[in-house]
Amino acid sequence: MNCLKPPAAKAGLVLRVPRARRLLGSMEFTDDQLHRYARHIVLPEVGGIGQEKLLKARVLVIGAGGLGAPLLLYLAAAGVGTLGVVDDDVVDISNLQRQVIHATGNVGTPKVESAASAISDVNPDVNFRPHHTRLTEKNVFELIADYDVVADGSDNFETRFLVNDACHLAGKTLVSGAILRFEGQIATFKSYKGDNFPCYRCLYREPPPPGMVPSCSEGGVLGALAGTVGSIQATEVLKEIMGIGSTLATGLILYDALETEFRRITLKRDETCPLCGDQPTISDLSIHAAA
Repeated sequence: MNCLKPPAAKAGLVLRVPRARRLLGSMEFTDDQLHRYARHIVLPEVGGIGQEKLLKARVLVIGAGGLGAPLLLYLAAAGVGTLGVVDDDVVDISNLQRQVIHATGNVGTPKVESAASAISDVNPDVNFRPHHTRLTEKNVFELIADYDVVADGSDNFETRFLVNDACHLAGKTLVSGAILRFEGQIATFKSYKGDNFPCYRCLYREPPPPGMVPSCSEGGVLGALAGTVGSIQATEVLKEIMGIGSTLATGLILYDALETEFRRITLKRDETCPLCGDQPTISDLSIHAAA
């Protein structure tokens, strides 16, 4: 017996199958949503309740570049309801080797506009918010205020420290990623919760001197590495939203693409950290204004 076939209708009787809205958890899902997110909903750890959390979530991605590209695409595909991105740059042909959200025809276009077009193609139901501006100590609190989780895909230490400090002070969960050459790292920071949750400054106290660590344009980066690390970042963001699995908030993942090796190391809060330690000296973002 084919269970997918409806019973035969009597002569002259027209079967009308309503386009039902299915109640899963406390939210009604449309037929389109049930089909789009079916592979999520059948997961016991996700289900309708988890998908509802994703649809109601608000995530801000810092940077629409190598890491931001897979982050944005996978978060949109997953159904994150409101997705924002901050980037003041335009698409350059040298970006296309790794920034897969952009296309050749978008060269010269602001990255946030190029990303908006790609996101619309992936999932038109996402409320996409492009912020074509440079992130600074003057606007960072305003930008992150409307979001639940911040995912940092920036490519410089100045921005990473600014985002870390702002998220700690504003009480926002931060999922951070970085890549260079053949290596990448991912960590989640929730130091605002106290306990033994570290912040980025517990790992790196302050930015390195200029020129000590090369940028991707100087040192190079394997294009596919951005996809690997950005996809792991996206996974950690989704886990934080749904509250499933083990949090990476006390760990750091290191990935060596050349050796195909993953390592997870434990991070602990540094009691002497100037931001989240026992006697913090950073209580605002004035340190970044002076930088």
